[in-house]
Amino acid sequence: MRFDITLLMVASVILGSTSVSPAHAQSSASQSSSGPAVAGVCLLSREAIFANAKIGKAASARLKQISDQAQAELDGERKPIDADVQAFRSQAASLSPDQRQTHEQALSQRVQTMQAHAATVTKQVEATRVKILARIAQEAQPVINSVYQSKGCGLLLDRNVVLGGNMSNDLTAAVVQGVDAKVTTISFDLEAPLTGNNTRSSP
Repeated sequence: MRFDITLLMVASVILGSTSVSPAHAQSSASQSSSGPAVAGVCLLSREAIFANAKIGKAASARLKQISDQAQAELDGERKPIDADVQAFRSQAASLSPDQRQTHEQALSQRVQTMQAHAATVTKQVEATRVKILARIAQEAQPVINSVYQSKGCGLLLDRNVVLGGNMSNDLTAAVVQGVDAKVTTISFDLEAPLTGNNTRSSP
């Protein structure tokens, strides 16, 4: 019985679980490049920006730390329940039907409480990830606008939906450099449960 919350965090490529080098950030699709560059048409991978910018890497590390701490807390709560379940199984044959029912109901209630807590923590972790992703996007947007204008772009496309062609107008690496020059780290804690209060949980 394991309540795993980590799957919501480090598996997300948006926050750098799979790092892509700045060079690869603009060369993954260009391997099939052909034809002339299309004037005014530029490309960008937001995922690669978040994965490679220093602020994205810092956010990913912090999110993993928060997730690991939350998982350790849940594991600590789970262990005594597991022990009591095993004890009940070993004693069940010697108990009367009423005693077994009483023990089963008590254990079931504890398991349900644990599951509800795990679900709450999962939502907290996901809310934290979404909020931090928005903060990083906010930091990156002015840099994207600046690079877009400096390159004389008239149209910006998501690089990830381009099947092939001349990729020389990929802005991704330049944006990563610009974001790194602007900000390199970020600090945050686990978002509070959505219970109508403003109490913030400490990681």
